[in-house]
Amino acid sequence: MGSLVRVVSDRTLEVGVTAEISASFEDRLSVVRDRIDRACGRAGRLPGDVLLVPVTKGVDPEQVSEAARCGLGVFGESKVQEARHKIAMCPGNLAWHMIGHLQSNKVKDAVRLFSLIHSIDSLDLLRQVGEACSEAGRTMPVCLEVNICGEGSKYGLLEPRVEEVINAANGYCKIEVCGLMAIPPAVEKPESSRPHFRRLREIRDRLKISTGLELRELSMGMSHDFEVAIEEGATMVRVGTVLFGKREAGSK
Repeated sequence: MGSLVRVVSDRTLEVGVTAEISASFEDRLSVVRDRIDRACGRAGRLPGDVLLVPVTKGVDPEQVSEAARCGLGVFGESKVQEARHKIAMCPGNLAWHMIGHLQSNKVKDAVRLFSLIHSIDSLDLLRQVGEACSEAGRTMPVCLEVNICGEGSKYGLLEPRVEEVINAANGYCKIEVCGLMAIPPAVEKPESSRPHFRRLREIRDRLKISTGLELRELSMGMSHDFEVAIEEGATMVRVGTVLFGKREAGSK
């Protein structure tokens, strides 16, 4: 069941039991930013340490333009085909991140459209992106997606293979592995995601030592649990529903 998000006098959220989101986009964004600030404060971090990546799957270009007018400059898409059509109709000064599963036949388009790919989930995909970057003459920062729970139904690298893929990336001068990404199992309570976020941070911290790479990015946390993710070290949160309302299944 969805949530009713209502802006009240102190610009916090009240949660009810319907799928509607009221108030203007500017108000919803203000609430999300306040929640990010508060989560950073609890973790002893600066709000500037966390990048809000609005997820625009199912969102039309007019809504993206409104979000841009409110000061947002980075957006996340999970499907290359949708992004290809949408980006052409949006302001040209925006940056776009690929946050969904990347199919092999969409790699060349992804390299052309996106400034960062969050979801490298195999050695073969890394190779294809590296080759496409070399052909395009551009460097692509990427995050490696980690299957944090080892679930067979989820995309991502199992933990023992992550370092292997990082080392393989050294062979592609046009790829920069800048961090890790994960999507924990769906849970009702945000707090239940905390152990998974903490585990990803621990994996990243260990890999920083063993590989000598900065691995500055942790892409984790979505609309229902981004505050917990920030408390555990997220540097990018992928938020859609609390900004744009409930859309098709799979929106974040």
